Amino acid sequence: MRLERRQATSRSALLLAPIGAVAFTMLVSALLVLWAGAPVGRTYALLVQGGFGSVFAWSETLTRAIPLILTGLSATVAFKARLFNIGAEGQLYAGALAAVAVGGLHGGTGFELPLWLLFPLMMLAAAVAGALLLLGPALMKTRLGVDEVVTTLLINFIVLLGVSALLDGAMKDPTAMGWPQSVSLQDGLELGRLIAQTRVHTGLIWGVVLAVLVWLLFKHTVLGFDIRAVGANARAAAFAGVPVTRTVVLVALISGALAGLAGAIEVAGRTSYVTLDMSPGYGYSGIVIAMLAGLHPLGVLAASIFVAGVLVGADTMSRAVGVPTYIADVIVAASLISVQVAALFTQYRLRWK
Repeated sequence: MRLERRQATSRSALLLAPIGAVAFTMLVSALLVLWAGAPVGRTYALLVQGGFGSVFAWSETLTRAIPLILTGLSATVAFKARLFNIGAEGQLYAGALAAVAVGGLHGGTGFELPLWLLFPLMMLAAAVAGALLLLGPALMKTRLGVDEVVTTLLINFIVLLGVSALLDGAMKDPTAMGWPQSVSLQDGLELGRLIAQTRVHTGLIWGVVLAVLVWLLFKHTVLGFDIRAVGANARAAAFAGVPVTRTVVLVALISGALAGLAGAIEVAGRTSYVTLDMSPGYGYSGIVIAMLAGLHPLGVLAASIFVAGVLVGADTMSRAVGVPTYIADVIVAASLISVQVAALFTQYRLRWK
């Protein structure tokens, strides 16, 4: 048995592949729901209703999707150049800390600058913090051949330990009654609400705009061409004159900056301060979203809303029928696997001889 590349991919195959992936995901999840002793139809109905069935459900889904869009874009940019950035979680926290360091109420006042100047400085600091955190692993990969998967993953743990120390030390809020959290942002630096009486904030606009900008970068710029060339074959790209090292470094800066902005926008739009549990794994989920989107920046928007809707809907489903919320993680994981397998079989066929 072997895989043989197809000469051409038919439109019917491209149409049936995602349908088959969805059907497989629903089947696997249904078996787990039956195992838990719950009715499959009602469980799925509650899942959809909890994530998309009302204005409140949509608002919670979109709020959850905002950091996922940014970490998904971060992974998309890096993976497009085969720079496997597993460190978006640490970069997110670094961006959040940088945002609070610039815009926080240190000493009860913070930096006494005009808000129109302080807000962009806060966002710039977050982007720079995330970018610098990925720059080191990128240089180690290009100069020394060090595996960036290992270095970025280890940096996550280092950053989280550093965050824990800072929240109990220099950046601790003295009014938090001993709770490990940072000082809050100045009032005028918080993002506005898109929908009244909901938690959806203007960070959603940031996510959509950045997704479009990344798509334009890939589609219409020399750097985008270089990124795709390096991702396809770094040796061939170098032979053709593409500056591989410079491209990888620029990719690292962009990817890290996007993850850092995710942290700043999460602080400015939702929490107003940094805590150790402000991210339930947004950085790691961004990798799943990038793969679900096929490394397409605009696809990241749809994938983020899908994943966020499943996670939000799982809470409603769990309370109503007693199915563990972990079923949401299974649905997301099964979706990723089935989409990847379906994409594989649109390009290859099985030969038994």
